[in-house]
Amino acid sequence: MTALVESPPVGPLLRSWRERRRFSQQELSNRSTVSTRHLSRVETGRAHPTPDMILHLAENLEVPLRERNRLLLAAGYAPRYSEHSLDDGSLAVVMEGLRRLLDAHLPYPALLLDDYWDVVDANAAIAPFLADCSPELLEPPINVVRLCLREDGLASRIDNLDLWTGHLYHRAVGRAERTHDPRHHALVAEIVELAGGVPRLDPLTSGPVLTMELRYDDRVLRMFSTSAQLTTATDAALEGLALETFLPADEETRAFFTA
Repeated sequence: MTALVESPPVGPLLRSWRERRRFSQQELSNRSTVSTRHLSRVETGRAHPTPDMILHLAENLEVPLRERNRLLLAAGYAPRYSEHSLDDGSLAVVMEGLRRLLDAHLPYPALLLDDYWDVVDANAAIAPFLADCSPELLEPPINVVRLCLREDGLASRIDNLDLWTGHLYHRAVGRAERTHDPRHHALVAEIVELAGGVPRLDPLTSGPVLTMELRYDDRVLRMFSTSAQLTTATDAALEGLALETFLPADEETRAFFTA
């Protein structure tokens, strides 16, 4: 018989999130207007918080929605946030709106990514990124971090690979520290393995923004990226979505995409 692993009580879980955010009890008290005495009683299990108190503290600790559900369950309450499949009918209008943004970004490349950098959708201008990539890497779900850093992906065609690797690594580390999701930590470890060590983020670049310099046929496409997320998501699957868009960093690249 397999032993069941019990979740820690809600108090220690809240304390662990506070410590991850490097907040003292006093700082969390100032942010949440909950007294340090009550916070201490909650964290040690001497006071049982209401669902609203748990969510109030979680909001001030910027706990992801999935983890807020786990906090509620640990306290004996029902989860508050849904987590639908992205092809669920209840999300259809939102997903249609996001896909319209992909098309609106044409003629420049854009991708819709989930919380783990897996491609949910992309517009037609993404084709130059996928040229000559291994079919294995293009099997869904396509992970853009893996696609960028593997030699059978884009790594052999990114002229400033060290800079771009450092950029991806520090983004992945930031997300792992925010979510404390094992999959995010595993992705950080994979980046280190692919890079042959911990990548450095060099703030010095030759232009006003860090660009990806991607060789395509006889030219180098220089692009910078922007990332946008939903700020009002109440579904855990939507919370992690990001619209990743690329724009030309020089006239030659702009002319390539607009020709």
